[in-house]
Amino acid sequence: MLPLQSFRAFFSRHQLFEPDQKILLAVSGGKDSVLMVHLFKQAGLHFGIAHCNFQLRAEESMRDEAFVKMLAATLDVPFHVTHFNTKAYVKAHRCSTQMAARDLRYAWFEEIRAAEGYEAIALAHHQNDAIETMLINLSRGTGISGLHGIAPKRERLIRPLLFLSREDIETLIEKENIDYVEDSSNLSDHYARNKIRLHVIPQLKAINPGLEQTFAQNIQRFQEAEMIIQQTVLSLRSKLLEETQTCVSIQIDAIRTLQPQKLLCYELLKPYNFNESLTLEVLAALDKQTGTSFYSSTHRITLDRHRLIITPLAAKPSGAEWEQGPGINQIIHPASRQIDLPDHVLNIRYAEGNSYNIDGNAYVDHELLIYPLILRTRQPGDVFVPLGMKTHKKLSDFFIDEKVPLPEKDKIPLLINGNGDIIWVAGMRQDNRYKVTATTKKVAIFELKLK
Repeated sequence: MLPLQSFRAFFSRHQLFEPDQKILLAVSGGKDSVLMVHLFKQAGLHFGIAHCNFQLRAEESMRDEAFVKMLAATLDVPFHVTHFNTKAYVKAHRCSTQMAARDLRYAWFEEIRAAEGYEAIALAHHQNDAIETMLINLSRGTGISGLHGIAPKRERLIRPLLFLSREDIETLIEKENIDYVEDSSNLSDHYARNKIRLHVIPQLKAINPGLEQTFAQNIQRFQEAEMIIQQTVLSLRSKLLEETQTCVSIQIDAIRTLQPQKLLCYELLKPYNFNESLTLEVLAALDKQTGTSFYSSTHRITLDRHRLIITPLAAKPSGAEWEQGPGINQIIHPASRQIDLPDHVLNIRYAEGNSYNIDGNAYVDHELLIYPLILRTRQPGDVFVPLGMKTHKKLSDFFIDEKVPLPEKDKIPLLINGNGDIIWVAGMRQDNRYKVTATTKKVAIFELKLK
């Protein structure tokens, strides 16, 4: 017998949806999502089924689609299906397969929800998924929000199975003799989540057999702690952040008085996509020279005399001159030795003394570098001082003089110093201001190689 009472109590307590509302169920065909379907059916709820075929597992992907289609027909509920060219998306957007699948499915789910009048999208995450997410966040570094795993409800996404553990689901599937299909990729430890699921969780359960219940209690505590912190951060944001049409600024003296400084500064900078490590670098640089800059994927923080200035990274205009593909945006730290790019690899090494070669690499006076550096493609207004010259030259004019084809202009990496200067038009010309001189004591060598 399915736990309908617990199921109803959970979605009612967390206000996931009303019993008379129509819900779209994301169903892969695996144990978790299939059990969710049967819970909705036996509870007499209104729902439809959505299935994504990512075309990554050949015949197995077609088998999963056929199974879910048959399940929908058997239960006499609406069935929605789509096919994604996931590999092409990965190549075009330069992201991981997991991230591609996530972006594609969530966008499509929302399209179906809006078009067909569903109130919410139900995902079959359970307690163990929440534990795995929490452990992944901890291993990668996280703020307080990363410690409560997966929320039961976030906007139109709901997770009505979070009252069950993986063991609960497997027991119910076996007892009720419910058919499902197994995704063979779940047995591989290629992905970080699978490594935690297959190797870490069993060890933790050996220490604490009631791991799921313990983590559920911890997650509740973290959620409550986050509420308190966010109230504090909201108050600080209104007091400390000065906003204009072009930027946001924070007085450095105000940052110095924050207690606890690291946590609160991280929460203040998080909306601008600065992670914990970048936040620590910003705090460590408060006494450095004016002009030092730090970059997230979307914003730049510049150290002014008395304040931090936060500005969005310049977006490319939509004109024909800038219609090429997405640009590069990579951060280079002092410990970085290799940066992987779509078509190239940037190797970085250091040498004592002031020697250099004429070999196409960049030989830079190390003392002039302000970390972190950034590797990006061109932006409107870029200028530099080409090696051998004493005056600035527009990058656009340099490309014209060098007869660089238009499609290639957006692919050429630019090495940017922490103060915003272009150090090197990679593979083409170094900036004269950063060349090795007789007084150079240490040389930073940047080498761009085709893959």
